[in-house]
Amino acid sequence: MEHRYRYKPDLRTWYATALHVLVFAAIAVALFLTYDGGYMLAWGVGLIIALIALMALSIPRRVELSDESVEIYCISDFTSIDYSEIASVRPIDKSEARFFVPLFAGVGFFGYYGYFLNLRKLDIVKIYASKWCNFVEITDICEDKYYISCDNPDEFTAFVEERIGKNRETDE
Repeated sequence: MEHRYRYKPDLRTWYATALHVLVFAAIAVALFLTYDGGYMLAWGVGLIIALIALMALSIPRRVELSDESVEIYCISDFTSIDYSEIASVRPIDKSEARFFVPLFAGVGFFGYYGYFLNLRKLDIVKIYASKWCNFVEITDICEDKYYISCDNPDEFTAFVEERIGKNRETDE
């Protein structure tokens, strides 16, 4: 039995994406007006294209809860967290996510993904989210924290806790 949670960006995420595209376009136009041709223009536009490609390849697409693991699918990345490696899972209130600062992350460009610093606990967390709400925190046995957004965090948490319980029963 498999549960699938598709990422659906909200209106705020679409506005942030449009803002990113406008900023990148404005930088490209400014480079074109400043450097009328030449290697500086090519270098700047190449850097913008590489940045957009890097961000686009990391966009989360869906989360699947299989019988063995939590699987997070991005466009070019795949993260699998086996239930035997999960120490805890819990839904997170939106107010707890206020103190996250991006370290190496995409913020608003088709979602929120990458490494963030939690200023409240001074932890580094990995976030896979299409909108900045409905978070579930997964902590593994190595104390790594993953924050995943899904439409129904209580159902997600209950299913993962059930799988963790079944996994521990089979280990004993």
